[in-house]
Amino acid sequence: MDAAPTIVDAGPRERTDAGATSVGCEASTRLAVPDEPEARGPWPVGVRTVTVGRLTVDVWYPAQLGSETGVAPATYDVRDWLPESQRGDAVIPDADAPIQTCDCHRDLPIDAEHGPYPLVVFVHGTAAFRTQSLSFLTHWASRGFVVVATDHPGLYLGDLLAIVCADPRTGPRMLEEDVDAMLDAMRATSGELAWLAGRVDPARIGLAGHSAGGIVTSLSDRAGVRVVIGLSSNGAAREDPGLEGSLFVAATDDAVVPYSSTLSAYEGSPEPKWFLGIQGSGHLAPSDLCDLENEEGQNLLAVAQEHGVCGAQFAGMLFDCQPDHVDPEDARVVGRAITTAVLEQILWCADRSAAITAIPERLEHVEELRSAP
Repeated sequence: MDAAPTIVDAGPRERTDAGATSVGCEASTRLAVPDEPEARGPWPVGVRTVTVGRLTVDVWYPAQLGSETGVAPATYDVRDWLPESQRGDAVIPDADAPIQTCDCHRDLPIDAEHGPYPLVVFVHGTAAFRTQSLSFLTHWASRGFVVVATDHPGLYLGDLLAIVCADPRTGPRMLEEDVDAMLDAMRATSGELAWLAGRVDPARIGLAGHSAGGIVTSLSDRAGVRVVIGLSSNGAAREDPGLEGSLFVAATDDAVVPYSSTLSAYEGSPEPKWFLGIQGSGHLAPSDLCDLENEEGQNLLAVAQEHGVCGAQFAGMLFDCQPDHVDPEDARVVGRAITTAVLEQILWCADRSAAITAIPERLEHVEELRSAP
């Protein structure tokens, strides 16, 4: 890739927070990115797995150009997120296992020639796991963001099914504390995260969450947080002097969190703010779950039910994927476009207003786009 470095020149935007020293957009550089926010960025994406307290955290990041050559893509075995007694081939044989292939590569060197990079923290929904929206997370990283996500004890798939399976749970649900732990670790960049020292701007932070993970919209008072994103969620953003914007994404056929509920969250949030509706899709539109399949083309729920994974019927109540929904990738393209544009607008100080306005004209399956002011 021969993309030339681009300095994002929107003037300094300093914010002083306890424990965070802002580098600011003016002092950060990144490679030129495509104008269409849904287009993949110029960086190969690296991923590393670290431990933060009780949490297993994945970090996706802009990697050194060319460093992915000859390196196999990272993969995730979805059975690893089942309760302890159901993992590996104990219930689902290897041949039927749903394997998630990442558009990323393990342990690549970070691109230290650019940055420091803004940080995005992602929180998954009920009965999901940290890679539920993997294509979003790697997409953001490819465009110049460091992205982190964890499996939240008490909320992730294994712990929810453990109630039925009579397996031990990994811990209580403490979403706010989990987010704080990840933010503290990313500010400190020590120990297992020492390779990120000087590469993350701790005062340019975005929080994004799906469904129950949409609790992040209430955490705008955290140091360095400038933008919050609620996906298929119903919690309004809270007023805070440091918050520079909020985004809400909903699907018209969401059978778990009604479209009107997410719209109400948008209406109850401070300005500036954006709302985007996706036509003909459901609760899992901002995720990769509806078309995460095994080699036989069976989706997660079908595999779990065929092999008798305990609690699969319970998890199926949240598996809002219907044959008459639009193609899952079509819905994701819309979601990636609006989330990326808003993140770049605020965290890279780039004027993305034209790109945001053009989304309904360029992309199919957009129900509506609202913004204020």
